[in-house]
Amino acid sequence: MKYLVLLGDGMADMPLNELNGKTPMEEAKKPLIDYMASKGEVGMVNITPDGLKGGSDVGNLAAMGYDPRIYLTGRAPLEAAAMGIKMNETDIALRCNLACVSDEENYEDKTMIDYSSDEITTDEASQLIETLNEELSSDILEFYAGISYRHILIIHGGDALLTLTPPHDITGKKVKDYLPKGNMEKTLLDLMKKSHEILKNHPVNLKRKAQGKRMANTCWFWGVGSKPGLSPFEEKYGLTGAAVTAVDLVRGIARLADMDTYDVDGATGTLETNFMGKAKATLTAFDEGHDFVYLHFEAPDECGHRGEVNRKVRSIEMLDTVLTFVVNGLRARQEDYGVLIMPDHPTPIPTGTHSSAPVPFAIYYSNNEKESGVTNLCERTAQNTGNVQEFGFDLLGRFLKGV
Repeated sequence: MKYLVLLGDGMADMPLNELNGKTPMEEAKKPLIDYMASKGEVGMVNITPDGLKGGSDVGNLAAMGYDPRIYLTGRAPLEAAAMGIKMNETDIALRCNLACVSDEENYEDKTMIDYSSDEITTDEASQLIETLNEELSSDILEFYAGISYRHILIIHGGDALLTLTPPHDITGKKVKDYLPKGNMEKTLLDLMKKSHEILKNHPVNLKRKAQGKRMANTCWFWGVGSKPGLSPFEEKYGLTGAAVTAVDLVRGIARLADMDTYDVDGATGTLETNFMGKAKATLTAFDEGHDFVYLHFEAPDECGHRGEVNRKVRSIEMLDTVLTFVVNGLRARQEDYGVLIMPDHPTPIPTGTHSSAPVPFAIYYSNNEKESGVTNLCERTAQNTGNVQEFGFDLLGRFLKGV
């Protein structure tokens, strides 16, 4: 038996006027996903434990079977692990977005324009991070380049007692109410202000401006945390596991759990990602002896943050296309298989940010089909089943045990 989790990041949503009261999941044409829902188990899962805030760090840890209340030390350390950054016990990591803010003279008066700087390319961003290291790094702190707008700052001997706001939560808002607060607030604000002075006239940004693109003109810090540790996936479940993703956060969780990760050329985390490359990598993982693959797609979340209704629907439809390719491959290999389909949290179009609300899920086994009465996997039908998984981090274990 092969096991697959198909994770549509931020896929859940609210009923939208643009879709005549439907959600993107309800509107999307996804024949295989809906078939699996009709022949399996459908319900809602409380993916975000009480006391935590909905997000990809919490949701993906839970979806991979780890209780975030125990294992989550912060988002940035998970991404640092994915990038191969070795943290000491006294280090802290912070997520560093290359963001676009407005051009008021005083930093506090600026507005968050775009948390991704028009999804700046990795090559452009690497040049900006290199310059920041030349100008701002020291024996105490260093920047590490990641993918697109997503980067890491490591502070040796830092203090993680900070209140930081994700930039995607404040698009269109003045930054003054969301600046760092805590024991290192002056240090971080000083870095943000200095980064703006360095980046606003950087050749990369001047070229982007001439091309009509948004400039990546500041660092924005969030997701602070200390060095984490996860129990190995194989030790926990008795199965060998792998992850296919374009996102450092998920790659970091997998590596900390001693799972193999598969990199795919052209995998971006957006709707323009290499969907079929990730589908092929999934089959490769199974062919190389893995029992379990965690196949993660960021595109629905990005579309939710950006308020892109039709693109979010399209991203969900592409998940069905990928699933069809993988399932056809497993059938050709004469493999029995189980599939768990779910989001890690909602990213509703009307709010543009993550939610802690429960999310729909479907579990399907090729060798044990059963009628569920559900013909369209979405928030409404899942809720109407009355089937609720109380603790999201227990759902994977249930799925892998076939109960």
